[in-house]
Amino acid sequence: MRAHLISLSALSALTLLLAACGSQPAAPEQNPAGVESRTPGSVKVDTTPVTRVQPETFDPNSIAALKDPRSPLSKRSIYFDYDSYVVKDEFQALLAAHGKFLSANPKIKTLIQGNADERGSREYNLALGQKRADTVRKALALLGAKEEQIEAVSLGEEKPACTESTEECWAKNRRGDLLYSGEF
Repeated sequence: MRAHLISLSALSALTLLLAACGSQPAAPEQNPAGVESRTPGSVKVDTTPVTRVQPETFDPNSIAALKDPRSPLSKRSIYFDYDSYVVKDEFQALLAAHGKFLSANPKIKTLIQGNADERGSREYNLALGQKRADTVRKALALLGAKEEQIEAVSLGEEKPACTESTEECWAKNRRGDLLYSGEF
């Protein structure tokens, strides 16, 4: 009987222990997972129209195109060979873009500054710079710009882009620069 009492006591102790454990409230879940319904009518479809993002375009005839690095109009120098005032083939498209721009914007004026490298006399370089500026002016007029929009002047060797006495530097100084209204 003594063994029966011990087992009854052990059973009672175990029951109390289990009862005590079961009486504590359960800890709430930290991030309860949502329940997703899989019925066909419960799925919501977003019907908002998708707008395509286009890369920003520029109007080649707007004033902003003059400073937009993607526009050919942002390039403003026409370079010449040594002792020459003939526009190189590689600058024909650039001149065409500027001519078209001036034609589309008749109130805008341009100043063409003809430049020369330091070789040659001051007088010779002024004359060569003027011939370069006049060549660019005539090309722009043939491409649609009005004569009253264009002024051509020579700076000779007075406004060098580079001051070293090297062929690479002299090539940078043999040019015609286009300036637009508000820049001169």
